[in-house]
Amino acid sequence: MNYVRNFAPWIVFAAIPSTNWQWGALAALVVTVAMAAQDHRAGRGVDLLAYSSAAFFLVLTPIAFAAPDAAFHRYVGAASFGWLAITAWGSLAVRNPFTLVIARRSTPREIWNLPGFLRVNMVITAVWAASFTVTALALYLVKANDVASSLAIAVQAAGFVVPALFTARYPAIVQARHAG
Repeated sequence: MNYVRNFAPWIVFAAIPSTNWQWGALAALVVTVAMAAQDHRAGRGVDLLAYSSAAFFLVLTPIAFAAPDAAFHRYVGAASFGWLAITAWGSLAVRNPFTLVIARRSTPREIWNLPGFLRVNMVITAVWAASFTVTALALYLVKANDVASSLAIAVQAAGFVVPALFTARYPAIVQARHAG
């Protein structure tokens, strides 16, 4: 459930019909700021994904309101996943995978500094990064070739569901491998 929470702004943005994308961007920005404030009040700090989400929606919202019929609107789904891919790959490049903050919410503090914990999160983040990259490219191709919007919806859903399923299963696989 931690992943759903962290991706809430993106889910809100995707859930609002694309004809109202400017309102979707604004709603996602509001959700991002509200979550960051909640994390700050709880003393958790703000994680990389939250900063990245805020930056994306801070830029997108005024663009969407200024030019709601802009050609960019057609590719905003691909741009969203591209931004998430850059965020994930960037977090791997600095050896601070974005999944660490999420994993720490459900993992005992004594595990946080173990090399295996970082390694597991590097792998999980790499799967998210790859998924975001493939999804961004697939969405671009779907839109560029005027393929049915139902395919775009399926691609977007798969872009989150596939890495989420991997994330749910991978830590248990690693634990079983080391226990046996």
